[in-house]
Amino acid sequence: MAPMDRAAIIAERTSLDEVMAKLRRDRPVFHSEADLQHSFARVLVELAPDVQCRLEVPQRTADKTEHLDLLCLGPESRTAIEFKYFTRDWMGKAGSPVEDYALKAHGANDLARLNFVRDIERLERFCRRRDQNGLALMLTNEASLWTAPGLGRRRTRDHDFRIHHGRELAETLLWAEGTYEPNTCNLRGVYPLEWEAYSEQGGAGGEFRYLAVFVGPSTTRAEDTAGV
Repeated sequence: MAPMDRAAIIAERTSLDEVMAKLRRDRPVFHSEADLQHSFARVLVELAPDVQCRLEVPQRTADKTEHLDLLCLGPESRTAIEFKYFTRDWMGKAGSPVEDYALKAHGANDLARLNFVRDIERLERFCRRRDQNGLALMLTNEASLWTAPGLGRRRTRDHDFRIHHGRELAETLLWAEGTYEPNTCNLRGVYPLEWEAYSEQGGAGGEFRYLAVFVGPSTTRAEDTAGV
């Protein structure tokens, strides 16, 4: 078996694949993003009992305070995680024990893409320690997010922020070709995007997939001095 990439392991204790495999067995669907965050943390601790999980951890800089969804503290390493749970309409029964779900459409798919890329950009700021990596995780049943736009389709304002399977995110991403500067994102790393199957519940909106982007720890001395 090939060795696991240390930068793609949660707190150097378990892989995302292991967490998602266990999570999907009992929780193929979630009621909300908070439900996903809590359930993910519980499964992680079951798989790696020596990892401590902290929700909504403040990240302070000179001019503002942001909040990290989940910080996973291992004996020698840490992982910062940002979650996105973006849904379209779906109703049904799922899980163990079986529960009723009534998911509502969030709409504004372009903003879902923007906010996921912003999560990556935030994690690049948060991972300012050599012993900390980051993970941006999106779970969705909205197929337009993982599907490439059709040939000949007109260029949309979120063109640079497309996150479909096979896309690569890197460098400066402009919103509406740079006409709205507040939405510009600047990425330090290069991130190939690969969507993975999560669960299949049947019916319209019953297919769930997830996208995971790992952010490596900083390696520069200047960034390394301002840990989270």
